[in-house]
Amino acid sequence: MKTRFRTLTDHSGLFWAMIATNVVFLALGLAAALFMESHGHIVTGMSNSIVWGLPHVFAVFLVVSASGALNVASISSVFNRLAYKPYARLSGVLAVALLAGGLSVLVLDLGRPERVFIAMTHNNFRSIFAWNIYLYSGFVTIVATYLFSMMDRGASRSAAFGKGVAWTAFVWRLALTTGTGSIFGFLIAREAYDAAIMAPLFIAASFLYGLSFTVAVLLTMTRETREELMDGEMISKFSGLFLIFSLTVLFLTAIQYLTRFYSPAHRGVELFLLWNGGVYPLVFWIGQILVGTLLPIAILLHSRTRERGPAALMLVSVLFLFGGLCQFYVIIIGGQAWPLDIFPGLVASSSFGDGAVAQYFPTVPEALLGISGVALAMLLVALAIRVLPFVPVVRPSASTGTPA
Repeated sequence: MKTRFRTLTDHSGLFWAMIATNVVFLALGLAAALFMESHGHIVTGMSNSIVWGLPHVFAVFLVVSASGALNVASISSVFNRLAYKPYARLSGVLAVALLAGGLSVLVLDLGRPERVFIAMTHNNFRSIFAWNIYLYSGFVTIVATYLFSMMDRGASRSAAFGKGVAWTAFVWRLALTTGTGSIFGFLIAREAYDAAIMAPLFIAASFLYGLSFTVAVLLTMTRETREELMDGEMISKFSGLFLIFSLTVLFLTAIQYLTRFYSPAHRGVELFLLWNGGVYPLVFWIGQILVGTLLPIAILLHSRTRERGPAALMLVSVLFLFGGLCQFYVIIIGGQAWPLDIFPGLVASSSFGDGAVAQYFPTVPEALLGISGVALAMLLVALAIRVLPFVPVVRPSASTGTPA
């Protein structure tokens, strides 16, 4: 049966409350960016040792999730799993929105955001950052074409065109996440980053966190439309995907730390991140592993998860997203906190702080800027489903809307 779509025209009080909350956080994030821009990074927890703070954690998390948010559309179009087709449009819109949110935080956090055009027009192709400019802009263009192929009646009749765009989007998203992971994998000066496992780890993480965002938004839409957009079979399918992706991330995370711990040259930074590094082992073991991985896996494996339905799946999505933030906090902040080994085999110390573990305490402006990226992404999704037919019509409902 051909899937029908509509816009979302009926809004509850909860919907407007969520919109208002996101608008407030977006405004606070812009104010925080202006505050940091005018006063300098001295008002943040960042320093010459830790130059990527909490906003970068949110930015990388959103960019990686944007690639994975296209999961559902790829499963439907590339792998011909028609059960996921009703959610393909939402998957594409969410991917673009998350990328926009992540890049907005990234640009505002770097300082002098107007100079982003210089970075776009004067490229140093020996830097992975320069390549990412084209990966990000190309991703938006390809996903927009992907959505056009799904929504335009003429384009949707061309199976070859739709399949070609779907495969292009699938390959491009893998390249995008590989490029993002390679930013850290190519930084050989940082002992916590220098590893080829970063690219596949980021790809697996994108699958998990992108799917978490997709399911959370879909379940929120279910509450808003008062329609059962996800039946028991789809809950089982999404639960299965969650298990596969989360176990893959857990496995690659274990490989990431075990291989470096085996090397005496990297054993110090591994002990720092996993055992004696203060807040970083706590964030890793309690935040990422226990709360953000093992707990949602246990919920998914529980026999009554399917009976609880959407509520359990929403909880699982939120827990995985929390674990993702913890994971990138340890990778980005913890990796910078460990001192650079400028003179291998020797001990370096100076009044500047060489050889000492860097201290970092996130400030309120940094947190507000990071959260504003999520708020912007959710506002873009809300606007999209309000003006364009992205909401699937799974079963008749009393709510009104405009069919596609």
